[in-house]
Amino acid sequence: MLLAIDVGNTAINFGVFRGEELVANGSVATVRNRTVDELGLLFLELLTIKGIPSEDIDGAVLSCVVPQLLHSIEDMTERYFGLKILVLKPGVKTGMPILYENPQEVGADRIANAVAAYNKVGGPSVVVDFGTATTFDVISKKGEYLGGLIAPGPDISAEALFIKAAKLPRVEFAKPLELIGKNTVASIQAGLFYGYLGLVEGILERLIAELGENTKVIATGGLAVKVMPDLPLIKRLEPYLTLEGLRIIYQKNRH
Repeated sequence: MLLAIDVGNTAINFGVFRGEELVANGSVATVRNRTVDELGLLFLELLTIKGIPSEDIDGAVLSCVVPQLLHSIEDMTERYFGLKILVLKPGVKTGMPILYENPQEVGADRIANAVAAYNKVGGPSVVVDFGTATTFDVISKKGEYLGGLIAPGPDISAEALFIKAAKLPRVEFAKPLELIGKNTVASIQAGLFYGYLGLVEGILERLIAELGENTKVIATGGLAVKVMPDLPLIKRLEPYLTLEGLRIIYQKNRH
């Protein structure tokens, strides 16, 4: 079985694959100062809860955008699973040409998303990852990673309002009951929610106009389920897209 780990700024998501089948998955909060032993015990416990013996894990692959945890997770998989984990980084075969000016700048999770998206729907296509940041990754008809856009996620915007505006409270990102708020909290919620929809919708409209009307759009990331019902341009949700991309890339690098 393959253990796929995606370390994001907010959460560490993991999945266990038997062949192409995702047989278990989970998520824990990203804590940057976790030790190797803490990570090892955490993953052993998570696998136990999911009913998967640790000795059944015979491969591991990682995407990580939190540098403080990269070496800890590498050491953890060696110490607790006896495996050298495949880290998605420059030099790893992805099967996808990266047309960024500096390919090393592209987040590993974004590459994994793009690989999985092209595997599922072909191109041209766009992946919208609704995470801490909102990323738009663009794949050409020929399967090239063209680049993308990065925008603040709604939680970042809400936190910025709270920090920078002395009289404004911290507000949860959620769809308001009505467009026009009748109090401060409702007004902030409406501004955050519909402002965010406008950002995503506006960018997608421009991308589809540039790439062509046959462009497929896939959503992933923790906040996707909150906004997809109000974003008609997004018709497909793939919550485990990054993990599936890691599985595909792992298979391409098996010797």
